[in-house]
Amino acid sequence: MSLHRRLATATGAALLAFAVAGCSGLGRSAVGTLSYETGRELVVTVTSPSVKGCHRLAPSGATRVENNTLVDIRLYRTPNCGGKQHIYLPSKTGNEIVPGTLPWRSYNVIH
Repeated sequence: MSLHRRLATATGAALLAFAVAGCSGLGRSAVGTLSYETGRELVVTVTSPSVKGCHRLAPSGATRVENNTLVDIRLYRTPNCGGKQHIYLPSKTGNEIVPGTLPWRSYNVIH
């Protein structure tokens, strides 16, 4: 193998390693938007929410949620992503609460 070819192979391998290392940070946010309507009929849109932790919704809660991210989420009726009352909301779907029920108050990303 010629020196030129070995150098090109080594350079290509190094560039590939840098590309993979750079892409590993992409797993930290959910690509897309999460939109929800509050109890006061205000629409809030969150762009690329973090995949880590619990995320609070507006203080009045959310009555309708549209998950237009590339990942699934879990919605909770509590502000701390706790309790037994939660729903699974797949990517590219939505949910609306039943009238007379508590609004969604927080969510976390399933990854």
